[in-house]
Amino acid sequence: MTIPLIRIEHASKTFTLPDGGRFDAVRDVSLDVRQGDIYGLIGKSGAGKSTLLRLFNLLERPDAGAITVAGRELTSLSKRDLRDARRNIGMIFQQFNLLQNATVFDNVAFPLRIHGGQKPEQIAARVNQCLELVELGVKADSYPAQLSGGQKQRVAIARALASGPAVLLCDEPTSALDAETTRALLATLRDINRRLGVTIVIVSHELSVLAEICNRVAVIEDGAIAEEFALNEPAGHDTAPRKTALGRELAAFNTANRANVADLASPANAADAATDPRTADVAAIAAYREPAHV
Repeated sequence: MTIPLIRIEHASKTFTLPDGGRFDAVRDVSLDVRQGDIYGLIGKSGAGKSTLLRLFNLLERPDAGAITVAGRELTSLSKRDLRDARRNIGMIFQQFNLLQNATVFDNVAFPLRIHGGQKPEQIAARVNQCLELVELGVKADSYPAQLSGGQKQRVAIARALASGPAVLLCDEPTSALDAETTRALLATLRDINRRLGVTIVIVSHELSVLAEICNRVAVIEDGAIAEEFALNEPAGHDTAPRKTALGRELAAFNTANRANVADLASPANAADAATDPRTADVAAIAAYREPAHV
């Protein structure tokens, strides 16, 4: 059996409320994410899905349990080693989190400059590769205020890819976008997963988003995994009854989208990808890894 790229083992996270009470945001969660997955976390507001996602890179440290990514147990690392490990985990947020007084170029270059160890020309080449991948090369000198919501999220994706991560965490990346922009952004994420081999974990409350892009999903209720199942099984292999209302609705969305998924995987689309002018940039990004720092 293949060792998972991400393993969460019996993770729990509790917050103290202003009145002195406690809120169990994540309760004894264990899950595995395989390399190459697009893994979805879905649940109602307050279910704990975003808190769970932030445990993946220890933006929230669990009160109990272990988090392992790419063979490194993050919960056992020193602060210095954790900073190094986090370079292998990119993250994009609902509200983009861009530096408003910095250009698009400087936003994408920010993590590379923070880590150090690269010459300006190396940083420039890397930033341009990432911007071309998300089709924003012409916006390098623009500022966030001059961009649409979809363009801002593409800049955030480029920034998350700058350090050559193996994992991309996405916290409600489409909730601030209209339907057409959402479809375009999901196509970009799917392209990154397929052509760069980046494993994606995505939190969303939108059934249609997860049904369109994910191959595996966990339904989160009251801080725990209520059920987990594959979305890409061949017809006739996914007939087990779903345990939750969200699971049943998601299965219905997935059935409706099967024809579209099959079309995306068709030989014609594969041929289109081979002739995509971004192919050279994709190859360079896939081969890229930041130099190690002592």
